[in-house]
Formats: sequence, C-alpha cells, structure tokens
Amino acid sequence: MRIRILTAATRDLVNRKKFYNLQEEGAGSYFLDSLYSDIDSLIIFSGIHKKVCGYFCLLSKQFP
Repeated sequence: MRIRILTAATRDLVNRKKFYNLQEEGAGSYFLDSLYSDIDSLIIFSGIHKKVCGYFCLLSKQFP
C-alpha cells in the first residue's frame, strides 16, 4: 500500500502544529506524532479501513 499526503494536507498539519504549540509547548509535536502514528496504522492494517472516493480513510483517535 502506498500512502500519499497531499501538499495542502501537509500545510494543514504544519499550521495545526503551530496552533497546538501556542496552546501548550510540545503539544504540536504530540499532535504530529499522533497523526503520523495513525497514518502508519493505515499501512499496518491496510484494507480494513472504510473507503471514501477510492481511498482508505481513518479518523484520528487523539485529535478529531
């Protein structure tokens, strides 16, 4: 399975990291670590997530 993170999504992740770091120091890094862990689970558990527009999708557990 290939994972592709779109440029717009990468920008959103960077902006959210900044937002969470303003709330509490280190929260932005925790946010990214949590999301990348969720993304890694798409590879580990490939094929069990629901498909939307032909792509497997997973909502973040920690940061809805």
